[in-house]
Amino acid sequence: MPVTPNYAFEKRQRELAKKKKLEEKKSRKRDAAASVPDEASSPDAAAPGTGGSASQERTSVTTSPPEQPRIHRKRSP
Repeated sequence: MPVTPNYAFEKRQRELAKKKKLEEKKSRKRDAAASVPDEASSPDAAAPGTGGSASQERTSVTTSPPEQPRIHRKRSP
């Protein structure tokens, strides 16, 4: 008698893997979000004489080009 695949088990394993991957992604985002405000608040707390370097840091962050959406077009036969 041939062995039949257990589709329910395989599906459950895929679902668990997706859930685990999603949780890891969320935790990475939480960690990144938690570290960003600490860095952003430190230039604001600096002395007024160091404002020039802080403004350079801000411009370097904002000068990066925005990611443009990908456009997919149908090809005619």
